[in-house]
Amino acid sequence: MIKLIKHMSAKQWLYAFIVLVFVVVSVWCTLTLPDYMTKVTQLVETGDAMSDVWKYGGIMLACAVGDLCCTIIVGFFTSQVSSMFAASTRDRLYKKIISFSMEEIGQFSTSSLLTRFTNDIQQVTMVIAMGLQAVLKAPIIAVWAFVKIMGKGQQWLIVTGIAILILLAVLVSNLILVVPKFKRIQKLTDNLNRVARENLTGVRVVRAYNAEEYQEEKFDVANTALMKNHLFTGRIMAYLFPSIQFVMSGTSLAIYWVGAILIQRTADPAARIGIFSELVTFMAYAVQIIVAFMMISMIFVMLPRALVSAERINKVLDTKTKIHDGERTEEAPETGTVEFKDVVFKYPDAEEPVLSGISFSAKKGDTIAFIGSTGSGKSTLVNLVPRFYDVTDGAVYVDGVDVRDYSQKDLREKIGYVSQRAILFKGTLATNVAYGSEEEENPSEEKIVHAMEVAQGKDILEKSDLGVNMEVAQGGTNFSGGQKQRISIARAIYKNPEIFIFDDSFSALDYKTDKVLRATLKKETKDATTLIVAQRIGTVKDADLIIVLDEGKMVGKGKHADLLKDCEVYRQIAYSQLSEEELKHA
Repeated sequence: MIKLIKHMSAKQWLYAFIVLVFVVVSVWCTLTLPDYMTKVTQLVETGDAMSDVWKYGGIMLACAVGDLCCTIIVGFFTSQVSSMFAASTRDRLYKKIISFSMEEIGQFSTSSLLTRFTNDIQQVTMVIAMGLQAVLKAPIIAVWAFVKIMGKGQQWLIVTGIAILILLAVLVSNLILVVPKFKRIQKLTDNLNRVARENLTGVRVVRAYNAEEYQEEKFDVANTALMKNHLFTGRIMAYLFPSIQFVMSGTSLAIYWVGAILIQRTADPAARIGIFSELVTFMAYAVQIIVAFMMISMIFVMLPRALVSAERINKVLDTKTKIHDGERTEEAPETGTVEFKDVVFKYPDAEEPVLSGISFSAKKGDTIAFIGSTGSGKSTLVNLVPRFYDVTDGAVYVDGVDVRDYSQKDLREKIGYVSQRAILFKGTLATNVAYGSEEEENPSEEKIVHAMEVAQGKDILEKSDLGVNMEVAQGGTNFSGGQKQRISIARAIYKNPEIFIFDDSFSALDYKTDKVLRATLKKETKDATTLIVAQRIGTVKDADLIIVLDEGKMVGKGKHADLLKDCEVYRQIAYSQLSEEELKHA
């Protein structure tokens, strides 16, 4: 928690200081009241002038109004500090997550990062909001009130001291019991989010397989586990306030009981009046001390969970990213070239490399295709070019420069990437096609239409009167799989990069559209290097170089005709998709 608070801005610290000042003034007003209460009691008991009673009563009223004004000011600035803290922490966390490589994102999981970004920050913010009002005020009240009653009577002081010790024991025992459970609650919240997210993302599959009951059972298990932990902490906390109330009532009773004994043992009427006045004053201060502990107990209800949340947030912020920007600033010696030199790649914690001994080169204008069985490492290989991961051994060169020497921004400016899973964002077709370009805010309609035509998406434009301004739902759910792929391809074409990467980006297209698109794309990207990952022989057969992968190793490299003769793996893939006659005419 302290690590997060240290990052508050100067403005936030100024507001916090203002809160502290007005809290002190508020406490002064609160603790001044009992002093005048004693004077009023003495005046009433001795029958002195009512004018003094009115005067002291007016001062008490002024103190009450002052306390009210201070409380309002404290509430205003507290909301400012907590809101600014939440916004700045979200900003830091978001920027940190955006800087993560795929390895760090996989380390936390998407559902866990979303929980930390929302629920965890909310837990910490609530404690800061309450803390500025209660945590600052409670100790000041408790210490100041205790100092004021130091000389009021040893018997009453002992009673108050015992009450404070009991309250501390209650608070500490609650904290010891609930902290482990709150840690468990945050993990279970992650799990609940994961199950719900899986169900919503895969709703079509769930319904197609009539698996609603199975998903409901999974959700019920996750939900019940979270509920049981909440019930446990809720029950423990349920004893907290009644326990404090019991101690408060017991303390009041003990103070009156001691006062009654002292008054009974005193024969002098004047001395009795003095004891009664001290009793009233002591009771007022003792109540303030107990109230201070009640305020602290409110924080103790939220603090354990907030501490866990703060730890989870700090874990993300303290995570070191594995991929760092290079420092190269001069122009690259080449344009549009890609080279792999003895590349080996192993996923974190994996025992065996996914790729090993990968070497090839592509010059400007070349089309390089990668084919192989599922799990052979095709997508992993092309993901090394934009540095979604870094090689374990060997090197990847773009334009004659090791990709690790580029800044990530400069490297990715050279690349037009179309992912295996077509990703669209909520907005319009125009903002999706121009996504990430300098013209994103004011894209060229002419360029968007051209990119869509090259990507064989003219029919998509024609289906709406809005044209390029047609709405795109979140995740592109208002488009089919093939339409989403073509829009994703248009996005890469619009960027007009040096290097195109198509990671199995034609799989949702029919053979005819695939063939026409590749032919059109070849003309459009004749001056760019193209890397294609594909499962279909028809998609890769016209490439300048086809690389065949099997279990992470290159088992073939060459043109379609040569590989049919010399590469057994390629031949098996080819004959599994096309007949011998079709291959002859391919």
